[in-house]
Amino acid sequence: MNELKLTVQDVLQRKSFHCAKVIAGRTGLNRQVKWSHILETKDFESLINGGELILTTGVGLRLDRSTQLQYVKKLIEKEVAAICIEIGPHFSEIPIEIINLANENNFPIIAFEEVVKFVDITQDLHTHIINQHHEMLSQLDTLSRKFISLSLSHNGILKILQELHKRFQQNAIFIDKRLKPYYYPAESKEMIGDIHTLIEQELKNTHAQKIVSMHGHHYAFMPVQGLGQTWGYLCLQFSDPYAEDFLFLLLDRAALGIAQILLRNRTIEERKQNMEDELVRNLLNGRSCDEADLHTYLPTPSRNMYYRIFVIQLNVPDINMNEEDWEEIKLQRSMTIRALFKQNGFFPAVSVRRNEIAVIAFFLSTNQLSDETDRFTHIINEIIRVAKNNFSDENICTFGISTVYQNNLDVMTGYDEARKVLALQKKEITNNYFYENLGVYRLLLLLIESNYLETYVKEYLSPVINYDRETDSNLFETLTVYLECSGSKKETSERLFIVRQTLYHRLDRLETLLGKDFMKPPNRLAYEVAIKAYELLKNVSRTK
Repeated sequence: MNELKLTVQDVLQRKSFHCAKVIAGRTGLNRQVKWSHILETKDFESLINGGELILTTGVGLRLDRSTQLQYVKKLIEKEVAAICIEIGPHFSEIPIEIINLANENNFPIIAFEEVVKFVDITQDLHTHIINQHHEMLSQLDTLSRKFISLSLSHNGILKILQELHKRFQQNAIFIDKRLKPYYYPAESKEMIGDIHTLIEQELKNTHAQKIVSMHGHHYAFMPVQGLGQTWGYLCLQFSDPYAEDFLFLLLDRAALGIAQILLRNRTIEERKQNMEDELVRNLLNGRSCDEADLHTYLPTPSRNMYYRIFVIQLNVPDINMNEEDWEEIKLQRSMTIRALFKQNGFFPAVSVRRNEIAVIAFFLSTNQLSDETDRFTHIINEIIRVAKNNFSDENICTFGISTVYQNNLDVMTGYDEARKVLALQKKEITNNYFYENLGVYRLLLLLIESNYLETYVKEYLSPVINYDRETDSNLFETLTVYLECSGSKKETSERLFIVRQTLYHRLDRLETLLGKDFMKPPNRLAYEVAIKAYELLKNVSRTK
């Protein structure tokens, strides 16, 4: 008997079950019994949690055959461990249909051929289960202390795996997403390929614990997590039935010990990156950098090496904090972002400020695929997920990403592009993350520094804007929507929530102000650009 898992087979060996006989579902005797419950009603869904050993005199089964079958099906669906029926005046025999149903679902049905005291059975089983739980907590506390101690020792990850092997006499493996795998004993190295396959197939889209079977063996997986990310998976092979709750609690403590080791190692590694932060900031601001530092902190330039500037604006209020607290927060942000980019195949150089994180995200690619954006979008979604978990607000971050460059001399230009994207997002002019997707705004942003853009807007739109101001009308809105609807009068009137006759009157007024040919292709394009420029200028003046 597994000392921490009580099965139906174990229950049958107890003295109180000396007159019990297995009628059906013999192949399910390895089901775990978590509690016992006396059940004498047919409506029990809210009373059952799963894993119970049901004791009954059969009062609830004195029904027609179809209702009896439905009763047993409900027990199976609720994952009851087994049902024990006292054969007697209430229930004299078990129908063959119920026996067949139980056999098909490996659901044990046990008959008491003599009158038994259910109170004695429940007292015996509950005492045993409670003692098991007490023993489980005691062992868990002892092993947790052991794992913490091992996490502070040299080569701690391997020693934690050795402790797991000592406990279960089974292979223990840790797959790190960044580094080489750890395994114990040495023979388990042959399993690494299969474990990678299982992780890819079964755990790719989940961060939860899971038991997976392959080649007749069972593998318990526990994610090792830190800073809102999954850093790897702890895997334990096992073959004998085991108390699943205790198994995962134990693996959780071991995974916590491994996470502490990884966090400590990454913290040490990250503290060495302070020089990188300064280098990145110098490149972003166009300051000269030592050639040796460039070779130390940035990837070697090559024909297939590209980069984008990825800027995260943190929309958090300024909080007074001492320098020591800020350094700790800065370290955690840098570690989180660096790990995320590395997991997605980038070579990041990171600079962290209180309200901004800037990354020079280097990557290898062919010329044809260098403008691919999927990996960057995936990173944005992951950052939003982490921000939502940590701050309960997914809008705490905004993102701006430059076009693709190769020459390190273009870092400042890329940084300027990313910040322009952020500025347009802040003004709610665009929801695009990538500079190359800004369309006509790329051209307008270049012209905004001169007065020509303002002059252009006045030449094309001042008749409409002045008319609206003088008459308190909304011809400008009508013009904007009419152009967006490509001249469709039906769609325009629906979007403006006005009748067609009102729209016709407004269009006549626009023709009077702008000319009858304002919807001809060259003129239409000019007005569309002018409207975009007007929106941009209006937002710029609002923020000054």
